[in-house]
Amino acid sequence: MAVFTDLSETDCSQVAMVYRLGRLTSVIGIADGDAETTFLFRSERGDFIVTLFESGADPFDLERAFRTMETLSAAGVPCPTTFRTDAGAATVTVSGKLVAVVGFVPGSRPNEITPEKSRALGGCVARIHQTLRRSFDEGRSGLPKGPVHGALNRDNVFFLDGAVSGVINFRLRHDDILIAELGQVLMRWTARADGTLEKRLVQPLLAGYEAIRRLSEPERQALPAFVMAAAATELAQDRRLTDLEAATLRTLRSAKACIEEMQP
Repeated sequence: MAVFTDLSETDCSQVAMVYRLGRLTSVIGIADGDAETTFLFRSERGDFIVTLFESGADPFDLERAFRTMETLSAAGVPCPTTFRTDAGAATVTVSGKLVAVVGFVPGSRPNEITPEKSRALGGCVARIHQTLRRSFDEGRSGLPKGPVHGALNRDNVFFLDGAVSGVINFRLRHDDILIAELGQVLMRWTARADGTLEKRLVQPLLAGYEAIRRLSEPERQALPAFVMAAAATELAQDRRLTDLEAATLRTLRSAKACIEEMQP
């Protein structure tokens, strides 16, 4: 990704002043994101990620994302530090674009998923669900609902020394059945190309989740179906796949087998 919008020296100084970042030492464009321009601002106070939202960004959504990160950070979930203006605003307008500033997240996106990382990820997902959940009508399914991240893919989770060091991009936060997101995480992080799940990754991920938030028996029974639903969405985007139905059935069977082996 190329940088969409260049910032002038005046623009950079304005951002640094409004967010009290201190004297800037360098500004570096980051090739990241598909609808934003991202910069690394380095100053005497540290490193900061400055994002310009190119189109379609709603200040309300960004404010909600900031509040979510602040709530989770207070509960011990590793999220970027948020920075606000003196007026308490999450965003300002620079060069006609909405701008938001967060702290630099240590670590990196994972090149390889290990059982250790899987367990850490499961615990992090559970903490997000547990922290953000509020009272909901259970609905027809009787399955617990609440706010979810909405995009817990490999682009949005950073690791350092096997532990989750940061979860980013809360703009897609919404309310859903909690195991719907857990099913998506299992599919995105533990599935092979043919749709089957890797037991060596599934079981530590679920163990990490349940160390923080125990699944109810109805959730445990329903989870394989939610993994299968996630598989249908994910695998349908793979043009090399010739039999989507067979692949999703493999996902269902392997999810069931992994979960049943973990039954007490």
